[in-house]
Amino acid sequence: MAVAVEKLITPDILKPARYLGNERLAVHKPWDKAVIRWVLTYPEVYEVGSSNLGHIILYNILNAQPRQLCDRAYLPGTDLAAKLRETNTPLFAVESKRSLKEFDILGFSLSYELGATNILEMLDLAGIPLTWQERATGNYPLIFAGGQTATSNPEPYADFFDFFALGDGEELLPEIGLVLEEGKNAGLSRRDILLDLAQVPGVYVPQFYEMAADGSVHPNHPDVPKRILRRVATPIPAYSIGLVPYVETVHDRLIIEIRRGCTRGCRFCQPGMLTRPARDVEPEKVVEAIEQGMRATGYNEFSLLSLSCSDYLALPAVGMEIKNRLKNENISLTLPSQRVDRFDENIANILGGTRQGGLTFAPEAGTQRMRDIVNKGLTNEELLRGVKTAWEQGWDKIKLYFMIGLPGETDADVVGIAETVRWLQRECRGQGRRPLNFNLTISNFTPKPHTPFQWHSVATAEFKRKQSLLRQEFRPIRGIKVNFTDVRISAMEDFVGRGDRTLGKVLRRAWELGAGMDSWYDNLDKAFTAWGQAIAEAGLDWKYRQVENGEWNLFHPEEKDSSSHHSLDLPLPWDHIDTGIDKKWLQEDLQRALEAAIVPDCSFEGCSHCGVCGTDFGHNIVIEPPTIPEFAGEFVPNTTKAQRLRVWFGKQGDMALLGHLDLLRLFDRVIRRASLPIAFTGGFHPNPRIMIASALPLGATSNGEIVDFELTTPVDIQAFQAKLAQELPTDIPIYGVAEIDLKSPAATQILAAAEYQITVAMLDAATPAQWQDWIDAILAKDEINVEQTTKSGKTQIVNLRDRLFELALVTVKNSTAEPTSILRYLGSCRNDGVSLRPEQILSMLAVVANREFQLLQIHRNQLVLGV
Repeated sequence: MAVAVEKLITPDILKPARYLGNERLAVHKPWDKAVIRWVLTYPEVYEVGSSNLGHIILYNILNAQPRQLCDRAYLPGTDLAAKLRETNTPLFAVESKRSLKEFDILGFSLSYELGATNILEMLDLAGIPLTWQERATGNYPLIFAGGQTATSNPEPYADFFDFFALGDGEELLPEIGLVLEEGKNAGLSRRDILLDLAQVPGVYVPQFYEMAADGSVHPNHPDVPKRILRRVATPIPAYSIGLVPYVETVHDRLIIEIRRGCTRGCRFCQPGMLTRPARDVEPEKVVEAIEQGMRATGYNEFSLLSLSCSDYLALPAVGMEIKNRLKNENISLTLPSQRVDRFDENIANILGGTRQGGLTFAPEAGTQRMRDIVNKGLTNEELLRGVKTAWEQGWDKIKLYFMIGLPGETDADVVGIAETVRWLQRECRGQGRRPLNFNLTISNFTPKPHTPFQWHSVATAEFKRKQSLLRQEFRPIRGIKVNFTDVRISAMEDFVGRGDRTLGKVLRRAWELGAGMDSWYDNLDKAFTAWGQAIAEAGLDWKYRQVENGEWNLFHPEEKDSSSHHSLDLPLPWDHIDTGIDKKWLQEDLQRALEAAIVPDCSFEGCSHCGVCGTDFGHNIVIEPPTIPEFAGEFVPNTTKAQRLRVWFGKQGDMALLGHLDLLRLFDRVIRRASLPIAFTGGFHPNPRIMIASALPLGATSNGEIVDFELTTPVDIQAFQAKLAQELPTDIPIYGVAEIDLKSPAATQILAAAEYQITVAMLDAATPAQWQDWIDAILAKDEINVEQTTKSGKTQIVNLRDRLFELALVTVKNSTAEPTSILRYLGSCRNDGVSLRPEQILSMLAVVANREFQLLQIHRNQLVLGV
């Protein structure tokens, strides 16, 4: 029998705050006032999904539409998934806690080839049939997918989705919402609504198309287009501000997109081909969004996002302007992988701050010849200049990405990766400086649809040989850490990514056999076994062997014509997706690659005639760089302590499920949002002077917490309290604020005791007299010793009775099926580890009563400070 979702989100699951849906800037629209109700479902754990920029942007855009609301859902952790299945409770949306089945439409982000198994897991947990055929009858939400993988080749996933949203979603999703609203108001059938959606540019409805014997896809209905257009939208930075999670996420910062699309023309790069043309965002809008976003969120870090950040010519000016404006707030900027040839002192100056982040470059290949083949547009001189600049500007460790298995690669090119690393280390040496270290990632080339290299593949055995060759070359090199991508994952990504509709049964069976996100990271062998078995059961192991042998071919070996095996004119399963790039141009560019001929970047040089620019997709928009503002100097932490304020606060409701470190991070962000003059510690890593007196157990409520704030300039107490309360969640009430003498010790130093109220359950009922006898027996003892293991693993005997000051019975409830009692106790609570924890009261009860007790609830009434 299904239970209320709230009953499942308890302290015993990992990071329960993931599922609360109460983040800052979350939108809660009235359910009854919406005609169309969306869920954006990100098929990864919350920490990944909630910090995804596309997820945040589309969530904000959909909630800005009238008569529509958008909630969110994520892949639950294995612990919560088990609870959902045990209780037959369907997967829910985090804000409304409603079952996903109650919504009109569910949108999944499909961003990598093997992510579909997570989507099947979420649909199954939601009690929604997995395929569009099974959902054709019955009142189920429409299920669609968007994202890079969905746009490049939707065919392997066609069985599972009612439709796909191809390309950028900012304009497309609101158009879909309007079609759904009209269809719902008119009482149209599911099929008729989908037929209407198929008329919207960018919407691909697989059931109106069929796969031919050669793997190509054609309409089976007269009213749908032969080819489906990829949608293109201009980035709007203001929509990036939103959703500030309470738990730490993968990208725990404000992210603002500065440029969409890339015209560098790297021949292996699918995002570069699928996002053309390149569109710069106006520098003023970027600066405005960052300044507003940092004030609204309270983050201490922001990131500028683009496929190639340094191709945004305004980057140094924008970065410096923001650095100057937020100079006194200990804000740092990070950038994703950058073009090493554009990295200079201007970009180095805007990065980091007091928390200098990592630096990532992607040379891709170890020799000039290979970089020309992939059209990287990077010379050895430019590579050295960029790396040397970074080293001279203070970076001692740099991350480099390389790729093996590219077309035309020889062993000399593979060895060239190690030679390049040696050469860079040699050139970056100096007295008094640590040698330059590198973190290297060596990935296996995986051919992607819609790229010039989509017709090329490499045998798994060849990848293994090249990896072995590189390992040998790297062995004598000091100061490097090397990660190799597992060849099995590469082969599977290739098999699925360039597959056709016949792979639907493989995906489903692989999921049934346990292939999913967790298994890829925790148990690769198990996941790979599941995929292998699924491929064999589908009778497609011959096809997978072709991938493993580097001989990709759509045809069954008995039917293929060996003379046309390598023909570039064979139909491809994704030919019906119109990305704007002409297939003939991709063929010509493959030929240019074999000749090591470079195609210039059309954003800055002449047109490459790829076919994108025009009315459907627009043109490149390159904004001239503004003047770089004068550098106002680095952040200098203000360590002045002019005032100490002590705050008494509570932790109630959902906030009880917030961990101690998350609470500390919350206070940091609240102080920033409230623009209060917090003092900083000194040293290399200055932190705000915020000191919470004691960590509260996860799941415990309280109305007796204490936190000290030290400020650089005095603030009126009432004004401080009002500003703090305004920015805090309502479940963290402020009870009082007092000014404390700066010379007096902080609350953490004089913490002496804590008073708790605990709810205890037992199997058999006990009378108030029995409870009182047990309490008296505890109080009468001088010693109640237990064995305790320290953090270092040593065992020691602890006298719990010494730590108990008061113990009293509040009430006994024997009327319920589970008899409970409420006790109040006052016990030691010191930050040197001498504390009496609530569960230790149960240990003492067990000694005197010879019964088992269970701790149901913890509430802290107050913290007691000594003198």
